[in-house]
Amino acid sequence: QVQLVESGGGLVQAGGSLRLSCAASGSIFSINAVDWYRQAPGKERELVASFTSGGNTNYADSVKGRFTISTDNAKNTVHLQMNSLKPEDTAVYYCAASLTYYTDSGERADFGSWGQGTQVTVSS
Repeated sequence: QVQLVESGGGLVQAGGSLRLSCAASGSIFSINAVDWYRQAPGKERELVASFTSGGNTNYADSVKGRFTISTDNAKNTVHLQMNSLKPEDTAVYYCAASLTYYTDSGERADFGSWGQGTQVTVSS
């Protein structure tokens, strides 16, 4: 069974840093793409950062220069490093991943899923 598990959220003061992780468990062949979204209370879900296995990364203007995506292929994990955090970064953060895994019969199959979300709170 393939799952995505997020971790790393918490409470931090403005100007601080947090690193979120999105770990894929199961018989993973490759992580093909990961999007990080966030949703603040009363607001729509917002795409903040994207990564593809070809090495392309994109960031929302609101986080450009402060957030960075990185990967740990050995651990099938994608990180979102968040620096210089602002109160307006407060939200629940979600990862959405597209990946390829091995089925029980040894074949490769594609899978897309969301993480459970992790709360990030930035105090002023």
